[in-house]
Amino acid sequence: MGIKQSICYPLFKPAEMSLAELVQAAAEIGYAAIELWARPDNFEEIVALARDHGLAVASMSGHGTLGDGLNKRSNHDRIEAELRESIDVAARYGIPGIICFSGNRQPHMTELEAIEAVADGLRRVAPYAEEKGVNLNLELLNSKVDHPGYQCDHTAWGVAVCERVNSPRVKLLYDIYHMQIMEGDVIRTIRENIRWIGHFHTAGVPGRNDLDDSQELNYRAICRAIAATGYDLYVGHEFRPKGDPIQALRQTFALCDQQA
Repeated sequence: MGIKQSICYPLFKPAEMSLAELVQAAAEIGYAAIELWARPDNFEEIVALARDHGLAVASMSGHGTLGDGLNKRSNHDRIEAELRESIDVAARYGIPGIICFSGNRQPHMTELEAIEAVADGLRRVAPYAEEKGVNLNLELLNSKVDHPGYQCDHTAWGVAVCERVNSPRVKLLYDIYHMQIMEGDVIRTIRENIRWIGHFHTAGVPGRNDLDDSQELNYRAICRAIAATGYDLYVGHEFRPKGDPIQALRQTFALCDQQA
């Protein structure tokens, strides 16, 4: 099985190109999907354009706050309501996963207490996600460069949450860029934890730019390893292209188009 690749909108939209032209270009290159960070005002237009060109919508944000997240129990009522609404939208449009965030570390809260709080928050929503067939993907982010203080910043931390919830719909968004910064050992970590991974993101390290040979990750080998696990969801590209975005999409697709 090969890698199903996705592009994160609007990172790859040139100023002079319409959304329709971007979606058409992605489809012609061979991409399988487009994905969104949030739910923009033109959400239905994006979904319709994607479908018109044979693309899925792979992922979108599930709730509105990154730093103020599930590790605060006082947020659980709000985030549960937001996640339920997002699950309904995702189910309606065939979107397989929505993104969740741990939030930033809280004073006087141990790591174990935070893991339990995030697990409890996700446990409240997991049965509804199971009913609707939508994954809740807890995102792994680096706290060293891009998101100071973010708590779910190591794979083991996120896996501990997933194990406690123990739902087939509670998984991780394994962001390769972020986890290379925090811990490295990417291929082995993916192989050992693939059952808990519901989505991937890519970007070059350092700089969060193209997946070229100016950065340190071997994305050809990483994508081949992902394909070999039997993973059948999406690998979404979330980098800032240094040059022409469409040319970057072509080069990235060819690099990551790996088979098991």
